[in-house]
Amino acid sequence: MNTRNYIPRQLEQAIRDLVPGFPCIAITGARQAGKTTLARKLFPDKPYVSLEDLDQREFAGNDPKGFLDRFPDGAILDEVQRAPSLFSYLQARVDDDERMGLFILTGSQHFHLTESITQSLAGRTAMLNLTPFSMKELSSVSRLPENPDETILTGGYPPLFSRKVQPHTWFENYTGTYIERDVRSVINVRDLMTFRKFIRLCAGRVGQLVNLSSLGAECGVSHNTVRSWLSVLEASAIIFFLQPWFRNFNKRLVKTPKIYFFDTGLLCNLLGILETGHLRYHPQRGSIFENLVVAEAMKERLNQGRKPNLYFFRDRSGFELDLIVDEGQRLDAVEIKSGKTVTGEFFQELNRWKDIAGDLAGKTWLIYGGGEKYLRQGHHVLPWDQSSEILQP
Repeated sequence: MNTRNYIPRQLEQAIRDLVPGFPCIAITGARQAGKTTLARKLFPDKPYVSLEDLDQREFAGNDPKGFLDRFPDGAILDEVQRAPSLFSYLQARVDDDERMGLFILTGSQHFHLTESITQSLAGRTAMLNLTPFSMKELSSVSRLPENPDETILTGGYPPLFSRKVQPHTWFENYTGTYIERDVRSVINVRDLMTFRKFIRLCAGRVGQLVNLSSLGAECGVSHNTVRSWLSVLEASAIIFFLQPWFRNFNKRLVKTPKIYFFDTGLLCNLLGILETGHLRYHPQRGSIFENLVVAEAMKERLNQGRKPNLYFFRDRSGFELDLIVDEGQRLDAVEIKSGKTVTGEFFQELNRWKDIAGDLAGKTWLIYGGGEKYLRQGHHVLPWDQSSEILQP
């Protein structure tokens, strides 16, 4: 495998830390997020087998023991959810062998992989999520675009940084080839055009509370169908939900999650935004910029190999904060503004939050579209491309 242009992934350290304690390491994530490249880079001496290959899949399905016997020292099994019959044999194999880090499993359909691991490999497998490139990863090799709009439009899928292809062309093919293919393999979508409309409607609601009935009404499907389709997009690592912070400050709090996309390039393509000029004046630019920052925080947390501790805060009166980082003994608050010039009004919500949270109030951050980092009115002001700092120890 050619690794000359390999961009180091933050998840590498978490994988190295877990290898000594688990016989299997499972790396999940969206298609084309770089799972295979990462696995082969970290474990170059292990044989590699893709279960997307029909011959390999038939071998694994018809003779799983014989298939695994070819790999006495383990292997990288790519898209392993395509051969579910392997998992019970993997359990017997790793139990008999007792070596750690024996098999590296990857899969782009998180629900199938999780179900199989839960049934057969529970306690034997460490599961990690690989996202498209974070801004931090791109910045570390000087590949991050210099302005937020270009960063938003390009997104972070690895092929866009290793091939000569325009983002809008790549995303159009990605949507049809991978997203819709995954959906068809999991649920019976009779009208693919309706599902395409559904994905675009999700993009139009980014940063908003999820409303199953509204989405269903606009697509002409039931709210149960909407729930099922959302679960597929979430399991395929296309979208994620930001849950509301749930403790009670003697207020009635909103309990509905918000929807975000892991990749802003895909988000913009679904919205028909193909150029920075379109984005600059788009009515949803603020929400898209918010998605960029929230997704970066989510990536940072997953790249640490830890469960997200990220929420938003909103009460019934309409008071809202974009991001809450629950650090256990304190709650850090983040306000996100797409503007390049910071004004005093940007701090109103953060000041009010300190009054509401009281002793639980921790650090307060303002992330904006400019380029300077400083302290103002007791709040930490961060430029957009350094937003992952909110999750640093």
